[in-house]
Amino acid sequence: MKTITADELEKVPLLALLSRTQRERISRTAADLRVRAGDWLTREGDVPCFFVVIEGGVEFLKEIGGVPRAMSVYESEGFFGEVPLLLGARVLVGLRARVDSRILKLDGPLFYELISESTKWSERILAVMASRVSGVQEMVCKTKITRVVIIGDESHARCRDILTFLSRSRIPYSWVNRILDRDRIPDELALPMSGLTAIVDGKTILNEPTERELAEALGIQTKPRFASYDLVIVGGGPAGLAAAVCGASEGLRVLMIEQATPGGQAGTSSRIENYLGFPGGISGEELSQRALEQAGRFGSEIVVSRKVEQIVFSSEKKTLTLNGCTSIDARSIVLAMGVEWRLLKAEGIDRLRGRGILYGASRTEAMAVVGKQVFIVGGGNSAGQAALFFSGYAAHVTVLVRGASLLLSMSQYLIVEIGNKVNISVEVNTQVISADGINNLETIETRHSQTGTSSIRAADALFIMIGATANTSWLPVEIHRDEHGYLCTGRDIDDAWHLSRLAYPLETSVPGVFCVGDIRHGSIKRVASGVGEGSMAVSFVHQYLALSSHTPDLESSCNPQK
Repeated sequence: MKTITADELEKVPLLALLSRTQRERISRTAADLRVRAGDWLTREGDVPCFFVVIEGGVEFLKEIGGVPRAMSVYESEGFFGEVPLLLGARVLVGLRARVDSRILKLDGPLFYELISESTKWSERILAVMASRVSGVQEMVCKTKITRVVIIGDESHARCRDILTFLSRSRIPYSWVNRILDRDRIPDELALPMSGLTAIVDGKTILNEPTERELAEALGIQTKPRFASYDLVIVGGGPAGLAAAVCGASEGLRVLMIEQATPGGQAGTSSRIENYLGFPGGISGEELSQRALEQAGRFGSEIVVSRKVEQIVFSSEKKTLTLNGCTSIDARSIVLAMGVEWRLLKAEGIDRLRGRGILYGASRTEAMAVVGKQVFIVGGGNSAGQAALFFSGYAAHVTVLVRGASLLLSMSQYLIVEIGNKVNISVEVNTQVISADGINNLETIETRHSQTGTSSIRAADALFIMIGATANTSWLPVEIHRDEHGYLCTGRDIDDAWHLSRLAYPLETSVPGVFCVGDIRHGSIKRVASGVGEGSMAVSFVHQYLALSSHTPDLESSCNPQK
């Protein structure tokens, strides 16, 4: 295809401001793109470039409140990309062709060279940039961003789950405390005097909603679209999301089923600072959202607020039954359910659960702990990340550790940061033996295991993160697991494997069923490890599908009597 010439560039008013030598440099180094209507030139979060419309037209799209909205349209001779380039930021809005178009794309270094060399060019671009920044401010003021208003009180048993669901689904919401913010509740709505109420998009009122009811009101997918899939992924943590991205990008029809919201336990981490590629750290919520968008871009189907209740194997297929009596067939399965928090056995814990005592910690808890006394039970990275996050809101955060030190259970960078915080204290050899309160948590009793001394302490919140357990009892007996319920794969299957070929490294005792992430026996409990396993599993899925299509009789057996 013939590249654009310096003479053609001179016909574009913006580029006519440059010298012929500069236009020839653009002709030699810039990309001359021919795109079709609907093609994306760049998306939110991409590394920015500078674009000039030679022919056709483009539009800006930004996701506001979970809904893509068209912001601006540019026809021939328009240009864009200067704002993130000059601010040193990522792309702020997506750019898509409205019609078949011809677009000139300049990378950052060339753009910066021209800005510094041509006064006329830089003056023109800076003037347009100032106008656009002003326009963005006006648009933000006029655009209603909040999609959901939640009215309730913090002690409501379902409040935390609903707020966490909205936060991790990236749905903008506002919180109205039914007791403290009565002036913010319109009288004309005639809402109930108690309980939890959600108002969606200003018109749909849901009383005591479940996550699924809220998801359906927001237009979030909760049901599979097809009856069968090449790959079904059970669980939407880092491992499951990685499998969804890799599977769909390699042409498989992929369905990921998540009973809550994608992200898993990692999605609740306030900040992950040792994940490759993010020198400033990234929240688990942000990492999960980026992976979710990436999976969706490649065509993965993602269903939330659904739980797989049963898996049945036959010689022809693998059938999964979801709550709600929906059944789907799968050629292969990746189990990535993750693990559940281990329960703390102490008096009063169960009674006050959800009323000041919580398992795990998410960013939505921040508003509930402002100026309060917070206790965290646990010595792992999750506990450390939570302590650092809450220290910015709480009056004081106390980390209670059963062991003698954090050194064996927590990353060194977290230990150092905790030591630098004046309102975080760590108490080792300490256990919670009881919790008390009338309606909400008021006090906890702790005991020092070495001295035996006990103390009763005022507490506003207690977050428990003392390890995890595997909930795999619902899985069919054909899938081999260890004495703790974790799923065995590869060489750990031993006598449970009955085919002539060796099991693939992440394959369970049932051919074509793979396991990744924390639920797998012997796995390394780190986000990066889960992502790696999820990506690897798709390679083995391809090998299994290729082999089973040629030798179906050999690959269908999961019963030693067959």
